[in-house]
Amino acid sequence: MTRAPTDTAPKLLGKRQILILCAWLCVTGLVILWIGSATNIDLMLADAIYDSATGTFPWRHAWLTETFSHVILKGLLTLGAAWFILAAILDLWRPRPRRKALDRLRLRVVSLSAVLVPLVISMLKQASIAHCPWDLARYGGDEPYLRLFDALPLGVPAGHCLPAGHASSALWLVALCVYWLPSRPGAARRVVLLALLLGGLVGWMQQLRGAHFLTHTLWSTWIACAVVLAILAGLQWWPRRRDAAALDYLAETLEDAS
Repeated sequence: MTRAPTDTAPKLLGKRQILILCAWLCVTGLVILWIGSATNIDLMLADAIYDSATGTFPWRHAWLTETFSHVILKGLLTLGAAWFILAAILDLWRPRPRRKALDRLRLRVVSLSAVLVPLVISMLKQASIAHCPWDLARYGGDEPYLRLFDALPLGVPAGHCLPAGHASSALWLVALCVYWLPSRPGAARRVVLLALLLGGLVGWMQQLRGAHFLTHTLWSTWIACAVVLAILAGLQWWPRRRDAAALDYLAETLEDAS
């Protein structure tokens, strides 16, 4: 006879909160899909940025968008991600005895997010056929404009431009909200909004350069939130699953012994 485990593992979010966030992801995913498939907002924004007189995106080589955003800011964000990753590795190698289980869970959520958010977005980008605006014939390039589920025309190379990769250098910061969970959900929401604003700003500067469409950034934002939520839920679930398996094994052993 098996015994139900006592739920002593640290929790950042409850089951109901996770289900609500999953529902929000479903709704926002459908909205982004509608924007990209049924509207021309992407083209309208790119048209407004593009200078047809010179045949260029004027912000493409501006210091703010090319040097500051794409080099300096990305470098700083990468250093921040490396700090969390190194801290998590050191904690695994030589755990600090005074570190609470909840703090350890927070560190692991953030460090895994710093790795997996850019990695997942990069992998999806490499698998996509969509082209960047500056590659399109509409903006002086050679390639056709393709929506998300359009087939790649014969002889046209894949564009590998969806979702927006550069925005992911900031979007992993969404995971920092865990340092305000579970006791201060309002502050955690504000941290998420600030991280999304920063990621959106970084993505917008790439849009000014002609490197991405709006939906490219929106999909990166959606993917980042989904990855962080999956990491959080997975790390919460694993200890309870492990403890349940251990208790089942103990109960079976006692039964056999008796």
